Amino acid sequence: MTGRVGYLAGAAAEDSVARDYERRGYGVVARRWRGSGGEIDIVLRDRDDFVFVEVKKSRSFARAAERLSAAQLGRICRTATEFLAGIPGGMGAGMRFDLAMVDGAGRMQTVENITL
Repeated sequence: MTGRVGYLAGAAAEDSVARDYERRGYGVVARRWRGSGGEIDIVLRDRDDFVFVEVKKSRSFARAAERLSAAQLGRICRTATEFLAGIPGGMGAGMRFDLAMVDGAGRMQTVENITL
């Protein structure tokens, strides 16, 4: 997907993921938060901790997972640190990184606390 269709499909996937987390009791703090080094799709709050979610939409979960590189995860980590530095007490908060994948049929699969 490219252009406007890809943008809209990505936004719809992010909406679905955000609603899923909200149903599970997380609070959405920011969507598409942009720092100096990159963007975080969804920032969530879980009590005193923050969850930074990268959303990948593709035909299959396997293809979606393949689209997250170590370099991209590094940018997300640096951007998350920048986000936390901008809020009171943020640097002392716990954090984790999740990968939320949405396939071509709209099904969702989440991998919590990802590392590469």
